[in-house]
Amino acid sequence: MKTRQFTEDQIIKLLQEGKKGEKSVEDLCREFGCSTASYYTWKKKYGDTNVDEAYGLRPLEKENARLLRIVGQQRLEIDAMKDVLGKKR
Repeated sequence: MKTRQFTEDQIIKLLQEGKKGEKSVEDLCREFGCSTASYYTWKKKYGDTNVDEAYGLRPLEKENARLLRIVGQQRLEIDAMKDVLGKKR
């Protein structure tokens, strides 16, 4: 099944409508075309952010992932060096 990408604008709009409490979460999700699990995941991720803050999250997440990869690679290199140095003695 093809997954649909929702923009930050659409997600924030859905969350704001959910906060109003005029319609149930199930009805909002049905109109929007997403699952209730997605709604609660987005609510956890975006919380009370506005659209400008939400657009800033994506570059920060990419940078964080890049830094975690670098740290993981360095950790592997350090472990390999310890193994090599330990075997020479």
